[in-house]
Amino acid sequence: MEFQQNLLNYISESLITTNETISIAESVTSGLFQLAFSQMPNASMFYKGGITAYTLDQKVKLLNVDYEDASLCDCVSEEIAETMALNVARLFETDWSIAVTGYANPIRSSTYKIFSYYSFAYKGEIILSRKLELHPKTQALGAQQYYTEFILGCFKSEINKLLILK
Repeated sequence: MEFQQNLLNYISESLITTNETISIAESVTSGLFQLAFSQMPNASMFYKGGITAYTLDQKVKLLNVDYEDASLCDCVSEEIAETMALNVARLFETDWSIAVTGYANPIRSSTYKIFSYYSFAYKGEIILSRKLELHPKTQALGAQQYYTEFILGCFKSEINKLLILK
């Protein structure tokens, strides 16, 4: 999988310049965010690691997602993404975190739709949470790749906003 190198470079340079760190919690993208961050120049200066928690049990065990809340929505909601983002940042002790959960295939519990929820946490607070919907005929790998690239682009925008304020 190839990522837009200028996007990766920008994120890397921004995090190094601000001396900030990041961690990842993902399920639907199944490691693609972790792959993307590992491809960034000087990644070890800002990327502390990530978790791919694919099942409800692992989200509960590793990311302290509430079992009852998660079981009601098949682990896919804005609240679950926010909990994942906050708790992965605590676990890895990072300034930033990105979390994503959702569906890459249309199944009954997704009402045959393909969508994800993603959240960004910064210094212990959620700064952005959104839902991203794709066409139901999108192939699974295409959905995972699109989620990753799109959310990285949104992350770049959030970094820009904070850099302007500093």
